[in-house]
Amino acid sequence: MSKYQTEIQRRRTFAIISHPDAGKTTLTEKFLLYGGAIAQAGQVKGKKNARAATSDWMEIEKQRGISVTSSVMQFQYEGFCINILDTPGHQDFSEDTYRTLMAADSAVMVIDAAKGVEAQTRKLFKVCALRDIPIFTFINKMDREARDPFELCEELEHELGIDTYAVNWPIGCGKEFQGVYDRRERKIIHFTSNTNARAATATQIELDDPALPGLIGQAKKDQLTDEIELLDGASCDFDLDRVRHGKLSPVFFGSALTNFGVEPFLEEFLRMTTAPLPRRAGDELIDSFDDDFSAFVFKIQANMNKAHRDRIAFMRVVSGRFDAEKEVYHVQQGKKLRLSRPQQLMAAEREIIEEAYAGDIIGVFDPGIFSIGDTLCVPGKKFQFDPIPTFAPEHFQRIRSVDTMKRKQFLKGVEQIAQEGAIQIFKTPYSGMEEVIVGVVGTLQFDVLEYRLRSEYNVELYKEGLPYEFLRWIVREEEDPIPFKEEDLLLPGDAKLVEDYKGNQLLLFASRWSIQWVQERNKQLKLAEFGGAKF
Repeated sequence: MSKYQTEIQRRRTFAIISHPDAGKTTLTEKFLLYGGAIAQAGQVKGKKNARAATSDWMEIEKQRGISVTSSVMQFQYEGFCINILDTPGHQDFSEDTYRTLMAADSAVMVIDAAKGVEAQTRKLFKVCALRDIPIFTFINKMDREARDPFELCEELEHELGIDTYAVNWPIGCGKEFQGVYDRRERKIIHFTSNTNARAATATQIELDDPALPGLIGQAKKDQLTDEIELLDGASCDFDLDRVRHGKLSPVFFGSALTNFGVEPFLEEFLRMTTAPLPRRAGDELIDSFDDDFSAFVFKIQANMNKAHRDRIAFMRVVSGRFDAEKEVYHVQQGKKLRLSRPQQLMAAEREIIEEAYAGDIIGVFDPGIFSIGDTLCVPGKKFQFDPIPTFAPEHFQRIRSVDTMKRKQFLKGVEQIAQEGAIQIFKTPYSGMEEVIVGVVGTLQFDVLEYRLRSEYNVELYKEGLPYEFLRWIVREEEDPIPFKEEDLLLPGDAKLVEDYKGNQLLLFASRWSIQWVQERNKQLKLAEFGGAKF
């Protein structure tokens, strides 16, 4: 095996997904602690504490104690090179989260042990399931009062439609949480609290060891014995092939805050996951071990460094080895170029790199030539990776600059933020861009848009809420490129024809009833729920 194949073989690239406040960012930081990437964990919500979470870099994130943009972090652990995509858990930022899942080979789903499956978890899980990627479940906050573990596993299966296999089993919860039973090793891992240290102090002991009742109490020992017997008799068999196709989710219990169960989870996760997965480019499958470099852009972030007004394109290396010295071919532009200032990121901190391998996430300086979904490969190749879907926003506003003299800055700012994918922008067909309709997945994105236009472009906004809740793309055949006019369609009063900044036509609806009404009365219309691609 060549050096670069060895490098690819040891890489693991995964996203961490959850509903807000399930402890995802805390778990991410504990992984970084184990890998030695950081020396001390930040308090995610500690607004009085000067230290903010490592993965939260935008000022508004530090103020609100939430993650609103996807961070990318790389660290080394036990011979593995691990790329974590820490996605925004907040429901208002799921568009960015959806796209980030396109760059991951597997997902870690963090569940709050007291709350179980929550609304945002369902949405994110659906995208993972459509992509057929492995989903690992970490049931967090066992150091607090929690629901019955059997009930939690049953809810996962019922709500998400996936089988589960408990890899370990908790011993107690809240103040009584003492450790987990490892079903593969058939051993108990007893934890002693060691909050901010690199690892919790763990003691391994056999289930039939006479010292066990003295360690966890006779009642806990009897309860654990009964529960293991029930688990062994009633649960699914473990099947690694079903795990790797997203049909069976391994379930782990622990507490990210106290480090209980985090390291056993990380080790089992690395054992079960695979090297970077291939990606489809039309009829072709691009293997990660191919000699030739290829990558696709999945995220664009402007003004990460406000002083330099820079714009970074994040790309996932799909195959081969990236070399900073070599020319690459930008398929959509049909041009050869050298990627400027290639870097790997630890949230807002950057390190210029000379090489990267399949599975890695790299950021490159973008002078305005990249779009989400763009393909890069070695000169001479002509394939394009399948496009990344655009997800329908659910909230809409009409916006314009309060100061008409700042129209240029207003349009530049809105278009740049839209190109990042944080918002989607639309206009009425055959009209100018004096007023822009903005669509977002959740209302907090309006606050982020207003904040960024004010702080980065010095523009104050006039905003007007619109009644629409649904969006559908109008699918046109290549032989019928002439766009519709509103008078060509029979539309109810609560539907509106708009265009996006790429010239695609869409319909906004105030209700599901309107969608059905329009489809029944306009047989020539073909509507799609996702833009740009289908799963």
